[in-house]
Amino acid sequence: MARKNLLAGLTDADDAQAGVTSYPMRGAGKSLVRSLDELARQADKFLEGEAIVELDPNLVDGSFVQDRMAVEGSAFDELVAAIAERGQDSPILVRPKSDGRYQVVFGHRRLHAARKLGRMVRAVVKSIDDRSHVIAQGQENSARTDLSFAERASFARSLDELGYEREVIMAALSADASAVSKMLSVVERIGREKMQAIGPAASVGRERWVELSLLLAKPANRRKAEDLIATPAFDGAASDERFDLLYKALKGTARAVKKGDATTRKATWQAEDKAVVAEITAQTRAYSLSLKAKNAGPFGEFLSARLDALYAQFLAEKAQEEQ
Repeated sequence: MARKNLLAGLTDADDAQAGVTSYPMRGAGKSLVRSLDELARQADKFLEGEAIVELDPNLVDGSFVQDRMAVEGSAFDELVAAIAERGQDSPILVRPKSDGRYQVVFGHRRLHAARKLGRMVRAVVKSIDDRSHVIAQGQENSARTDLSFAERASFARSLDELGYEREVIMAALSADASAVSKMLSVVERIGREKMQAIGPAASVGRERWVELSLLLAKPANRRKAEDLIATPAFDGAASDERFDLLYKALKGTARAVKKGDATTRKATWQAEDKAVVAEITAQTRAYSLSLKAKNAGPFGEFLSARLDALYAQFLAEKAQEEQ
């Protein structure tokens, strides 16, 4: 179902003065998953008709929230070569700062490429608030499709730690509540330091990250992971290889410990208010969720009443991922 462009109108003068943003989402039933083509059109529309200026890239600071684990790499080298050959095709978006400098909203790699080439960067300058900033930054990255699951999950976690409401995170990532919750859970179980140590792991999808996070939920595995991360072999490997090294090492440990069922995984989840604790046991063909604490009963009833809708949402997301 089409929905109002979250970027359109973000910088209307009246809204900017009042600190109001235009992302009117009503209820969890509204899907936030849109096609990449639509996201690309929205990013283009956000810049359409605006004056493009040339700025000294050394006057532009990074965003206040990180979305990429690594700027440079083979894809970045190709971008630098392309800009050197034909110039910068698309402007970046920046917002002015009070000290005469600027802050990049999106276009971090193009900005870095301009610095590397020693040339001015083409940019659109707009005054927008922080919420509009993170939504624009996240949606433009989604349109470009080159952020890995690990980078999207880390971005979601950063927004969560900065205190943004779940709906803002959903809008920034163009993802629904279930997908955002999974991202946050993965980073919570693995830990920010270990995620950074592994890197973006561009070829690794969501489900393998989820499985790694469940393996790391065990204290013994966390200690083993820390030892492996400290080795020269791990440090010298590419990001995808680092993930594989860690995954295989912990998967082997899991098989040795769980002789009866090598696929059994256990994890726990606790609500921020500590009123619900979930104990999770996952096997090849079984998955159990046990709720405890003050709100266990009411929350269980809440989930039970929505199983049909949740399963329908699961099937829709699964079908989209397989396209």
